Amino acid sequence: MSKTGGVGPEMPATPEVQQICDEVKLQVEQKTSRTFEVFVAKSFATQVVSGMNYFIKVQVGGEEYAHLKVFQSLPNAGHKLELHSVQTGKTLDEPIVYF
Repeated sequence: MSKTGGVGPEMPATPEVQQICDEVKLQVEQKTSRTFEVFVAKSFATQVVSGMNYFIKVQVGGEEYAHLKVFQSLPNAGHKLELHSVQTGKTLDEPIVYF
């Protein structure tokens, strides 16, 4: 878990993070105008805001990865997920940084 405002350390993906990816996959495909056969979360970092930002490294095929920024609202706002941005053309070794 990260402190308020700062992005925490990169950690291995969990089943919960994969579920977030599964829920925003269609949004990612629409934003990138691509269809992904593979969409597997590999690692993530979090940022506490008025909710939670998830920065997620996702394998999208072969050696290609994408970084997702997904916002999850607070419980009183329904824990809704919203894709904020996507960076494509990433590699497994590229660290997740704020974007």
